[in-house]
Amino acid sequence: MSITLTSFGYLHLPTGPDGTPIPPTADRIEDVRDRLRDPAAARDILDLDGFDPRVQEVVLNTPGACELIDNLTEYASLPAGPRRIAIGCAGGRHRASALVELLAKALRERGREVNIEHLHVHLPRVLKQEAR
Repeated sequence: MSITLTSFGYLHLPTGPDGTPIPPTADRIEDVRDRLRDPAAARDILDLDGFDPRVQEVVLNTPGACELIDNLTEYASLPAGPRRIAIGCAGGRHRASALVELLAKALRERGREVNIEHLHVHLPRVLKQEAR
């Protein structure tokens, strides 16, 4: 059974009537905006994205990131585990896309077939402050 991992940016999502962003459909959605420090503040990776090993290293070294990857890997490995996991950050360019790539690697090492969707990684970096 394959699993689909999706990265996205909350600031790029459509909103419902109440103005709340509507995330992609998934069995589990991880919102890392408040859980993991935004690596975009590191000037040397500012214009890179989560495909770049430097961004992945910065994200992986953020407190809480390894634990999140481990938790999601275990969850996705359950016999009746999820078919879709979505990870969102502010813009979808750094944290979410790097985490999806890292999680995909961990799952493939366990023999899982993984499909990846990056919804917003190709969009320009979000420069406005996020309203929450």
